[in-house]
Amino acid sequence: MTKPVQPNEPIVTHIYTADPSAHVFEGKLYIYPSHDLDHENTSNDNGDQYDMEDYHVLSMDGVDGSCVDHGEALHVKDVPWAKKQMWAPDAAFKNGKYYLFFPARDHDDIFRLGVATSSSPSGPFAAEPDYIPGSFSIDPAVFIDDDNRAYIYFGGLWGGQLEKWQTGSFIADAEGPADNAPALGPIVAELSNDMLTFKDQPQEISIVDEHGEPIVAGDEERRYFEGPWVHKYNSTYYLSYSTGSTHKIVYGTSQSPTGPFAYKGTILTPVLGWTTHHSIVEFQDKWYLFYHDSSLSGGADNKRSVKFAELKYNEDGTIQTIDPYGK
Repeated sequence: MTKPVQPNEPIVTHIYTADPSAHVFEGKLYIYPSHDLDHENTSNDNGDQYDMEDYHVLSMDGVDGSCVDHGEALHVKDVPWAKKQMWAPDAAFKNGKYYLFFPARDHDDIFRLGVATSSSPSGPFAAEPDYIPGSFSIDPAVFIDDDNRAYIYFGGLWGGQLEKWQTGSFIADAEGPADNAPALGPIVAELSNDMLTFKDQPQEISIVDEHGEPIVAGDEERRYFEGPWVHKYNSTYYLSYSTGSTHKIVYGTSQSPTGPFAYKGTILTPVLGWTTHHSIVEFQDKWYLFYHDSSLSGGADNKRSVKFAELKYNEDGTIQTIDPYGK
């Protein structure tokens, strides 16, 4: 745990970690990942192989230093409404406290979003007794804008159940749009000041092509699948996300935190393993992409490891594509 971390190498090797949400709190980098369990499991499109039970918080004083595991920050047994599958989390700081946002299946096997709070960025976190009212699907990511308004982005297809909510209610056998119809976008809602509820009704974000037309569901190279992340650079909002079946991290830009976002290109080419999930953070005057792959486990879908790489912008604000293996 004290070995210096190297770019494009696992930041910890004593446990499996995935889905990293990286933030700068109290002058340090804090990473909030999923915690993959070290056991064998059969993979399927429903994501049953991802049966995570808890969260650990990691931190780094600098990108050239070691990574500290602060231990278990929250366990599913301490979340009254949650049944299983503590998938990709995120964290935020507001009102003098730290918030951990996370998805899990409720006791009806429907994915919801929960919140837990702590006085420390490393936890432990105490969960609210119920999930966020009106929440659904997976992959919460919180962005606090310069005006202190907080937005939560979420949603994932297939195992993440996003396509089952197209009517506003859960329909277990619902399927996604036709290939030539607009793809489902991520969901955004402004959070209330206490960060525990939606301030308004969640809305779907539109992702459009260079002609202003919606990306269609059959365009698997560009369409949204899961893992939304929003950051701001030079007054422009960037929405980045996973394409799922084509295993890329791509992005679009907007002048509004709620979109629409115009597709721009690829940030990260495919990694070893089926899933790809990321975050983008500025730290000590440089930008970094945190991501995961399955190299440490030899390719096991459900045993992944968090890595990072420096992220660079072109003069026009576009992001340079990163090859995780330097090919």
